[in-house]
Amino acid sequence: MSVRAVVEGIGHYLPDRIVPNSEFEDSLDTTDEWIRSRSGIERRHFAADDQPTSDLAIRAARAALENANLTVDDIDGIIIATSTPDLTFPSVGTMVQKGLGMRHGFAFDVQAVCAGFIYALTTANSMIVSGQAKRLLVIGAETFSRIMDWSDRSTCVLFGDGAGALILTAQDGKGDNTDRGILASDLNSDGEYRDMLYVDGGVSTTGQSGKLRMQGNALFRQAVDKLAGTAFTVLKKVGLEDNDIDWIVPHQANIRIIAGTAKKMGIPMDRVIVTVQDHGNTSAASIPLALSVGVASGKIKRGDLLLSEAIGGGLAWGAVILRW
Repeated sequence: MSVRAVVEGIGHYLPDRIVPNSEFEDSLDTTDEWIRSRSGIERRHFAADDQPTSDLAIRAARAALENANLTVDDIDGIIIATSTPDLTFPSVGTMVQKGLGMRHGFAFDVQAVCAGFIYALTTANSMIVSGQAKRLLVIGAETFSRIMDWSDRSTCVLFGDGAGALILTAQDGKGDNTDRGILASDLNSDGEYRDMLYVDGGVSTTGQSGKLRMQGNALFRQAVDKLAGTAFTVLKKVGLEDNDIDWIVPHQANIRIIAGTAKKMGIPMDRVIVTVQDHGNTSAASIPLALSVGVASGKIKRGDLLLSEAIGGGLAWGAVILRW
């Protein structure tokens, strides 16, 4: 027998304000067609001015708890992936803990930018397999609209706000790749690529949060190779091949990166969950959002084998194999 971290519930939340590409045409030298052709994005959601990241995370958490028919009393801890916290400290996790009325257990944040949810899943899996926790709430939540340079058409049209949450529960498995739950993960980073995607501010440098800066073309070239590489690595760990995958659920950054990675892996796009057109790039929230939408649409079903992969600032990248 082997302990597995199995998904017991999932949910998401998107802010009320929907921003179509056309809204940028009045303030930037851009068009709806230009944005769609380069990114696949048609619209995104922006949080209200008085709506911090913790609010989005709390709403997604409640949706996941309802989906699993659980309460906060059933949760041992909260792990949140975010790069846009409410405050420098305390963690968004503790704010979500309070918002849910949870007075026990633990809560903390993980920061690996767009790869954050992969890192959070891997952390949660390790805690469950080691016996540190039996049931964890894992959330990706972002308000990237707060760190945009609205004069930079190459970045500000790409990002959106949102949150997704899932509940991982310890369950016994056989110890092979037919088990439900997280089967394997692969994490990587290389700080030499820092200048490809970063925010030009921080507590110990400028004392301000700063704005997002990106070298899009250079990042694209790194992304496809590294995402396909981590995907093949994680498949090899559990003795599976690309044709065993039912669904790729990738980080939703850019349709060209998503399609390029799928092509390199030899997987057709009809086996890829794509939400970038509706959400834009929601960083650490994009994978749980895509998972939740995939389940709600009826595409992802119990027993399906899923591969999720992501790359973000750092550079940090990784992948997880999960049987739903």
